[in-house]
Amino acid sequence: MLRSRRRRRMAPVRAPRELAAVAVPAEELSEPDAILDVQNLRTTFRTDAGVVHAVDDVSLTVRRGRTTCIVGESGSGKSATARSIIQVVDNPGLVEGGRILFRADPDGPVHDLAALSATGDGIRSVRGGQIGLVFQEPMSALSPVHTIGNQIAEVLQLHTDLDPKAIRERVIAELEAVGIPRAAERVDSYTFQLSGGMRQRAMIAMALIARPALLIADEPTTALDVTTQAQILDLLAELKRELSMTMVFITHDLGVVAEIADDVVVMRHGKVLETGPVDQIFHDPQHLYTRELLASLPQREEAVTGAPSDEVPERVEVSDAVDTTVRHDDAAPSETPLLSIEGLRMEFESTSGTMFSRRTTSRIVAVNDVSLQIARGTTLGLVGESGCGKTTLGRCVMRAYRPTAGALHYDDGENATDLATLTTAQLRPYRRLVRMVFQDPYGSLNPRMTVREVIGEPLRVAGIAQGSELDDRVESMLERVGLRRDMASRYPHAFSGGERQRIGIARALITEPRLVVADEAVSALDVSVRTQILELLAELQDELGLTYLFISHDLSVVRKICDRVAVMYYGNLVEEGPAAAVFDDPQHGYTQALLSAVPVSDPRLRGTRPRVVYRPEEAA
Repeated sequence: MLRSRRRRRMAPVRAPRELAAVAVPAEELSEPDAILDVQNLRTTFRTDAGVVHAVDDVSLTVRRGRTTCIVGESGSGKSATARSIIQVVDNPGLVEGGRILFRADPDGPVHDLAALSATGDGIRSVRGGQIGLVFQEPMSALSPVHTIGNQIAEVLQLHTDLDPKAIRERVIAELEAVGIPRAAERVDSYTFQLSGGMRQRAMIAMALIARPALLIADEPTTALDVTTQAQILDLLAELKRELSMTMVFITHDLGVVAEIADDVVVMRHGKVLETGPVDQIFHDPQHLYTRELLASLPQREEAVTGAPSDEVPERVEVSDAVDTTVRHDDAAPSETPLLSIEGLRMEFESTSGTMFSRRTTSRIVAVNDVSLQIARGTTLGLVGESGCGKTTLGRCVMRAYRPTAGALHYDDGENATDLATLTTAQLRPYRRLVRMVFQDPYGSLNPRMTVREVIGEPLRVAGIAQGSELDDRVESMLERVGLRRDMASRYPHAFSGGERQRIGIARALITEPRLVVADEAVSALDVSVRTQILELLAELQDELGLTYLFISHDLSVVRKICDRVAVMYYGNLVEEGPAAAVFDDPQHGYTQALLSAVPVSDPRLRGTRPRVVYRPEEAA
């Protein structure tokens, strides 16, 4: 909860003459209450392959005091539009035409930002001072060699005449305002010392420190788990009310759009296809592409846990003992599970000292006494917040980590083997039977290898196939995942995100595995591409008899494709059972909190559910 306080406006440094030179009559705004009016904007990228029209004759209006969401798939031009507005388009991009009319004050002058030099004092006085920007990935947007406080303070140094002491006090107050605990200490922290949620909060503090009239948030919650996402969305909504701020929110998550938007702009291939109030876009879409986007969503009623009520409290607090696992009663599996995880524990050592004198200072328990079973041909969903241990558990199953304790019983129907006890040499036969699909389809593919080499490498390393036989198997697998045989000679950069994920799936399945660990395999994909990949995974499961351990923070996806669900919290398994039972009747307080944080993909249901806050017992 943010601290309630009166926020004073700081006197900005006098605007440069360059800004005054691009003033236009207020009558040229499309709407009298517009704070931002983009008219026929064109931004191009000139590459070796030709000219890419990233923003192609885009017109849109942002009305003062409202939240406008720009939605579309990757490559639709939504981020390029945002960057064009404040002239931070990456090379070789160039704003080639159109107008960007901006009116910071309701009674102030209107300026055409497109007429300003991208490196001049005019646009620099607007960036950060009058228009704030929150980037998608704070780890890459923030400097790793400067403290959080120094980076936020730089905005005030550029846009105000406050002295250093006042600036530091203001930075600490802003960190407190965005909900960072112990702000007076955290102000001197570096980026790597903060969690993902705190880094994003620091980015928001930087964007708001100079009290901009307009905030542009570019995918600020895409990489966050649902509970952290809910906190960030609540924070932005509260700051918007408190500061009377206007917001442009860029996202491909339609659940988030339904949760926060007043107006929606739908983009594709650099063009605006449809605009309108959020209710009209969701319940009476006019463009075929908008209808396709909405059709790719999970059923809206499935995303709601519990029936909406006319009188809903703002938040409900629940508590449970963390080390108690709630298991739903159901029929026992009819056959021996493919994988039985028993009492799994994974610890990491925290060390300090010099290169020649290292000592262990503490032990971090990432996975604590977890027991699970995965039946053949089924999908077990593993969910929880970032840092809960779900990825660590997946890597233990893969034997990328050797567990500190516990067993990983793999039973192929003829022989049972404890993978946890095997040496590296003994694990070789199992490397082809237990495979992984990674989250980042580009970072996990070697850019120097062709697709044929990427997919065929597991066959070559295992000595399963080579030469023409290897080529035939690779091309056959490409067809199986929906790609053409002639694509085998291309490199990863020549493919879209969805196609690269298909290549990653082909690489995982080329050895005909029995168990596939999918670690956030669709979280980086657009909603329509995500649907295609999920359908592909389901088809391959039916065709090949695959068993999946599906690790995800997207609960709508987990509900859609998983047979059973396991919920983790700080290394502990807190609830497990059939997917329908866990989603429809969650028993553990943390599961209830997790599900209450999922955005409902219907603006008419906004605010109809209480937000559950989980408070674990002190004894746990």
